[in-house]
Amino acid sequence: MNKLKSIFNWKMIYFLAFVMIIPKQAFAMHIMEGFLPIEWAIFWWAVTIPFLILGFRSIRKTIKENPDTKMMLGLSGAFAFVLSALKIPSVTGSCSHPTGVGLGTVLFGPFAMSIVGFIVLLFQSLLLAHGGLTTLGANAFSMAVVGPIIAYGVYKGATKAGLSFAFAVFLAAALGDLGTYLVTSVQLALAFPSEVGGFFASFTKFSGIFALTQIPLAISEGILTVVIMNFLKKYNVAELKALRVFSKGAEQR
Repeated sequence: MNKLKSIFNWKMIYFLAFVMIIPKQAFAMHIMEGFLPIEWAIFWWAVTIPFLILGFRSIRKTIKENPDTKMMLGLSGAFAFVLSALKIPSVTGSCSHPTGVGLGTVLFGPFAMSIVGFIVLLFQSLLLAHGGLTTLGANAFSMAVVGPIIAYGVYKGATKAGLSFAFAVFLAAALGDLGTYLVTSVQLALAFPSEVGGFFASFTKFSGIFALTQIPLAISEGILTVVIMNFLKKYNVAELKALRVFSKGAEQR
Protein backbone atom coordinates (compact mmCIF):
# COMPACT_ATOMS: atom_id res chain seq x y z
CA MET A 1 0.00 0.00 0.00
CA ASN A 2 2.83 2.42 0.85
CA LYS A 3 4.39 1.69 -2.54
CA LEU A 4 1.08 2.46 -4.30
CA LYS A 5 0.75 5.73 -2.41
CA SER A 6 4.30 6.72 -3.32
CA ILE A 7 3.71 5.92 -7.00
CA PHE A 8 0.48 7.93 -7.02
CA ASN A 9 2.10 10.95 -5.36
CA TRP A 10 5.05 10.97 -7.77
CA LYS A 11 2.80 10.54 -10.80
CA MET A 12 0.66 13.45 -9.67
CA ILE A 13 3.70 15.69 -9.15
CA TYR A 14 5.12 14.71 -12.57
CA PHE A 15 1.78 15.55 -14.18
CA LEU A 16 1.61 18.94 -12.48
CA ALA A 17 5.24 19.68 -13.36
CA PHE A 18 4.51 18.85 -17.00
CA VAL A 19 1.58 21.25 -17.05
CA MET A 20 3.72 23.96 -15.46
CA ILE A 21 6.13 24.05 -18.40
CA ILE A 22 3.41 24.59 -20.99
CA PRO A 23 4.00 28.11 -22.32
CA LYS A 24 1.62 30.81 -21.06
CA GLN A 25 0.89 34.15 -22.72
CA ALA A 26 2.91 36.94 -21.11
CA PHE A 27 -0.05 39.28 -20.70
CA ALA A 28 -1.83 36.84 -18.44
CA MET A 29 -0.94 37.78 -14.86
CA HIS A 30 -2.05 38.80 -11.36
CA ILE A 31 -1.99 42.51 -10.48
CA MET A 32 1.04 43.38 -12.54
CA GLU A 33 4.34 44.94 -11.54
CA GLY A 34 4.11 48.67 -10.91
CA PHE A 35 0.34 48.81 -11.40
CA LEU A 36 -0.53 49.76 -7.80
CA PRO A 37 0.47 53.13 -6.34
CA ILE A 38 3.51 52.69 -4.11
CA GLU A 39 1.62 53.54 -0.90
CA TRP A 40 -0.88 50.75 -1.53
CA ALA A 41 1.86 48.30 -2.50
CA ILE A 42 3.61 48.98 0.83
CA PHE A 43 0.33 48.73 2.76
CA TRP A 44 -0.52 45.28 1.39
CA TRP A 45 3.01 44.05 2.10
CA ALA A 46 2.66 45.23 5.72
CA VAL A 47 -0.71 43.49 6.12
CA THR A 48 0.54 40.23 4.60
CA ILE A 49 3.81 39.76 6.50
CA PRO A 50 2.23 38.75 9.87
CA PHE A 51 0.33 35.95 8.11
CA LEU A 52 3.59 34.69 6.59
CA ILE A 53 5.06 34.42 10.07
CA LEU A 54 2.03 32.45 11.25
CA GLY A 55 2.27 30.28 8.14
CA PHE A 56 5.92 29.45 8.73
CA ARG A 57 5.17 28.38 12.29
CA SER A 58 2.19 26.30 11.15
CA ILE A 59 4.20 24.42 8.52
CA ARG A 60 7.11 23.83 10.88
CA LYS A 61 4.77 22.37 13.51
CA THR A 62 2.95 20.15 10.99
CA ILE A 63 6.14 18.77 9.45
CA LYS A 64 7.62 18.12 12.88
CA GLU A 65 4.53 16.19 13.99
CA ASN A 66 3.90 14.44 10.64
CA PRO A 67 7.10 14.19 8.53
CA ASP A 68 5.35 11.90 6.03
CA THR A 69 3.13 14.78 4.86
CA LYS A 70 5.96 16.63 3.10
CA MET A 71 5.00 15.06 -0.23
CA MET A 72 1.41 16.24 0.15
CA LEU A 73 2.61 19.75 1.01
CA GLY A 74 4.63 19.76 -2.21
CA LEU A 75 1.59 18.48 -4.10
CA SER A 76 -0.50 21.32 -2.67
CA GLY A 77 2.06 23.86 -3.85
CA ALA A 78 2.30 22.35 -7.34
CA PHE A 79 -1.50 22.26 -7.62
CA ALA A 80 -1.77 25.93 -6.68
CA PHE A 81 1.07 26.88 -9.04
CA VAL A 82 -0.52 25.19 -12.04
CA LEU A 83 -4.07 26.38 -11.52
CA SER A 84 -3.15 29.97 -10.72
CA ALA A 85 -0.93 30.11 -13.82
CA LEU A 86 -3.89 29.42 -16.13
CA LYS A 87 -4.94 32.98 -16.98
CA ILE A 88 -7.93 34.60 -18.65
CA PRO A 89 -7.38 38.37 -19.15
CA SER A 90 -10.08 40.34 -17.32
CA VAL A 91 -9.85 43.69 -15.55
CA THR A 92 -7.14 46.03 -16.87
CA GLY A 93 -3.95 45.30 -14.94
CA SER A 94 -5.17 41.92 -13.69
CA CYS A 95 -6.83 38.71 -14.85
CA SER A 96 -9.12 35.85 -13.90
CA HIS A 97 -7.76 32.42 -13.03
CA PRO A 98 -8.29 29.56 -10.59
CA THR A 99 -6.33 29.92 -7.37
CA GLY A 100 -5.69 26.28 -6.41
CA VAL A 101 -5.38 27.09 -2.69
CA GLY A 102 -8.48 25.16 -1.61
CA LEU A 103 -6.75 21.78 -1.72
CA GLY A 104 -3.86 22.79 0.51
CA THR A 105 -6.16 24.67 2.85
CA VAL A 106 -8.29 21.59 3.52
CA LEU A 107 -5.13 19.53 4.05
CA PHE A 108 -2.91 21.91 6.05
CA GLY A 109 -5.09 24.81 7.18
CA PRO A 110 -5.20 28.46 6.08
CA PHE A 111 -2.00 29.73 7.67
CA ALA A 112 0.20 27.10 6.04
CA MET A 113 -1.23 28.12 2.67
CA SER A 114 -0.14 31.71 3.25
CA ILE A 115 3.46 30.51 2.87
CA VAL A 116 2.70 28.07 0.05
CA GLY A 117 0.67 30.66 -1.86
CA PHE A 118 3.33 33.33 -1.32
CA ILE A 119 6.05 31.05 -2.71
CA VAL A 120 3.81 30.18 -5.69
CA LEU A 121 3.24 33.87 -6.45
CA LEU A 122 6.93 34.70 -5.98
CA PHE A 123 8.04 32.05 -8.48
CA GLN A 124 5.35 33.09 -10.95
CA SER A 125 6.48 36.71 -10.79
CA LEU A 126 10.15 35.76 -11.25
CA LEU A 127 9.85 32.91 -13.77
CA LEU A 128 6.63 33.57 -15.68
CA ALA A 129 6.27 37.37 -15.40
CA HIS A 130 2.88 36.82 -13.74
CA GLY A 131 2.34 39.55 -11.17
CA GLY A 132 5.29 41.42 -9.75
CA LEU A 133 7.47 41.99 -6.70
CA THR A 134 5.99 45.35 -5.71
CA THR A 135 2.47 43.93 -6.01
CA LEU A 136 3.39 40.59 -4.41
CA GLY A 137 2.03 41.70 -1.05
CA ALA A 138 -1.36 42.58 -2.56
CA ASN A 139 -1.55 39.40 -4.64
CA ALA A 140 -0.51 37.27 -1.66
CA PHE A 141 -3.07 38.90 0.64
CA SER A 142 -5.93 38.11 -1.72
CA MET A 143 -4.88 34.64 -2.90
CA ALA A 144 -2.69 33.28 -0.09
CA VAL A 145 -4.31 34.87 2.97
CA VAL A 146 -7.99 35.72 2.51
CA GLY A 147 -8.78 32.95 0.00
CA PRO A 148 -7.54 30.16 2.30
CA ILE A 149 -9.22 31.69 5.36
CA ILE A 150 -12.57 31.72 3.54
CA ALA A 151 -12.01 28.19 2.18
CA TYR A 152 -11.15 26.87 5.65
CA GLY A 153 -14.16 28.51 7.28
CA VAL A 154 -16.48 27.16 4.58
CA TYR A 155 -15.03 23.65 4.84
CA LYS A 156 -15.35 23.52 8.63
CA GLY A 157 -18.84 25.00 8.53
CA ALA A 158 -19.99 22.57 5.83
CA THR A 159 -18.68 19.50 7.66
CA LYS A 160 -20.25 20.62 10.95
CA ALA A 161 -23.54 21.10 9.08
CA GLY A 162 -23.39 17.43 8.08
CA LEU A 163 -22.68 17.94 4.39
CA SER A 164 -20.70 15.26 2.58
CA PHE A 165 -16.92 15.45 2.52
CA ALA A 166 -16.87 15.92 -1.26
CA PHE A 167 -19.44 18.73 -1.21
CA ALA A 168 -17.63 20.46 1.65
CA VAL A 169 -14.38 20.36 -0.35
CA PHE A 170 -16.18 21.68 -3.44
CA LEU A 171 -17.68 24.61 -1.55
CA ALA A 172 -14.37 25.41 0.14
CA ALA A 173 -12.43 25.53 -3.13
CA ALA A 174 -15.10 27.40 -5.09
CA LEU A 175 -15.94 30.02 -2.46
CA GLY A 176 -12.28 30.50 -1.53
CA ASP A 177 -11.64 31.25 -5.21
CA LEU A 178 -14.50 33.77 -5.37
CA GLY A 179 -13.39 35.37 -2.11
CA THR A 180 -9.95 35.98 -3.59
CA TYR A 181 -11.45 37.99 -6.40
CA LEU A 182 -13.70 40.01 -4.17
CA VAL A 183 -10.57 41.07 -2.28
CA THR A 184 -8.76 41.83 -5.54
CA SER A 185 -11.73 43.99 -6.56
CA VAL A 186 -11.48 45.82 -3.22
CA GLN A 187 -7.75 46.35 -3.72
CA LEU A 188 -8.20 47.80 -7.20
CA ALA A 189 -11.13 49.96 -6.11
CA LEU A 190 -9.16 51.38 -3.18
CA ALA A 191 -6.22 52.19 -5.45
CA PHE A 192 -8.33 53.56 -8.29
CA PRO A 193 -11.61 55.03 -6.99
CA SER A 194 -14.00 56.28 -9.63
CA GLU A 195 -14.30 60.01 -10.16
CA VAL A 196 -18.06 59.52 -9.95
CA GLY A 197 -19.14 57.24 -7.13
CA GLY A 198 -15.71 56.71 -5.58
CA PHE A 199 -14.76 53.35 -4.08
CA PHE A 200 -18.17 51.69 -4.37
CA ALA A 201 -18.56 52.53 -8.05
CA SER A 202 -15.11 51.13 -8.81
CA PHE A 203 -15.72 48.02 -6.71
CA THR A 204 -18.99 47.35 -8.53
CA LYS A 205 -17.25 47.72 -11.89
CA PHE A 206 -14.26 45.55 -11.06
CA SER A 207 -16.21 42.77 -9.32
CA GLY A 208 -18.82 42.75 -12.09
CA ILE A 209 -16.20 42.25 -14.79
CA PHE A 210 -14.42 39.56 -12.77
CA ALA A 211 -17.70 37.71 -12.19
CA LEU A 212 -18.14 37.00 -15.89
CA THR A 213 -15.11 34.71 -15.95
CA GLN A 214 -14.53 33.90 -12.28
CA ILE A 215 -17.80 32.18 -11.40
CA PRO A 216 -17.35 29.42 -14.03
CA LEU A 217 -13.68 29.11 -13.05
CA ALA A 218 -14.58 28.76 -9.36
CA ILE A 219 -17.06 25.98 -10.12
CA SER A 220 -14.46 24.19 -12.26
CA GLU A 221 -11.83 24.55 -9.54
CA GLY A 222 -14.22 23.13 -6.97
CA ILE A 223 -14.88 20.05 -9.11
CA LEU A 224 -11.17 19.49 -9.86
CA THR A 225 -10.27 19.85 -6.19
CA VAL A 226 -12.84 17.19 -5.29
CA VAL A 227 -11.35 14.85 -7.93
CA ILE A 228 -7.82 15.27 -6.51
CA MET A 229 -9.06 14.90 -2.94
CA ASN A 230 -10.87 11.69 -3.82
CA PHE A 231 -7.57 10.24 -5.10
CA LEU A 232 -5.85 11.28 -1.89
CA LYS A 233 -8.71 9.83 0.11
CA LYS A 234 -8.18 6.50 -1.66
CA TYR A 235 -4.38 6.28 -1.46
CA ASN A 236 -3.40 8.54 1.47
CA VAL A 237 -5.98 7.89 4.18
CA ALA A 238 -3.35 7.66 6.93
CA GLU A 239 -1.89 11.05 6.03
CA LEU A 240 -5.35 12.64 5.85
CA LYS A 241 -6.20 11.31 9.30
CA ALA A 242 -2.86 12.51 10.67
CA LEU A 243 -3.65 15.99 9.32
CA ARG A 244 -7.14 15.78 10.91
CA VAL A 245 -8.79 16.42 7.55
CA PHE A 246 -11.76 14.20 8.35
CA SER A 247 -14.43 15.11 10.79
CA LYS A 248 -15.93 12.16 12.67
CA GLY A 249 -17.24 9.71 10.11
CA ALA A 250 -16.47 12.01 7.16
CA GLU A 251 -14.33 9.43 5.34
CA GLN A 252 -17.39 7.24 4.96
CA ARG A 253 -19.46 9.96 3.27
